[in-house]
Amino acid sequence: MARKSRNPNFDQTLEILRAHSFDVAPFAGVAGGVLVSKHGAGAVLVASKDKAGSAAFAESPGAVVGGCVARLVDRGYQKFIKTSQFELPASASQLQGIHLFSEELKQLTGAISLYNESLGTTSDVYEYDRLKGREAAQPAPAHPWELTAGH
Repeated sequence: MARKSRNPNFDQTLEILRAHSFDVAPFAGVAGGVLVSKHGAGAVLVASKDKAGSAAFAESPGAVVGGCVARLVDRGYQKFIKTSQFELPASASQLQGIHLFSEELKQLTGAISLYNESLGTTSDVYEYDRLKGREAAQPAPAHPWELTAGH
């Protein structure tokens, strides 16, 4: 009897996701991309370039807003959902949906599930307001061991 492959190809992955109540639709923003969504969250998958042709992320999981996958931005005091047009604070139900979606997607596609990601929702970008622009405000330190024009 033939063994089942542990790593399904792209089309098999989409069928598995459909069988587990994921919405699967073509995505116009990425060539060959497919928007996979569930629980108000989604990700864009494409066929990877390796031999098996398994699924790879074109856009990582995030909240689905207006048919697009929004980025999750952490500002230290609040997480925000950011699209190309606007930015709004993320609600607890959105964060739970993104986390649940990500965990189910990783389990069904055979992707690696990391410990820190399984504890809660991780953001795509971390921007802390107290650190923003701090690097440019401080001049470069003087080097006392170097000779100057007067010495």
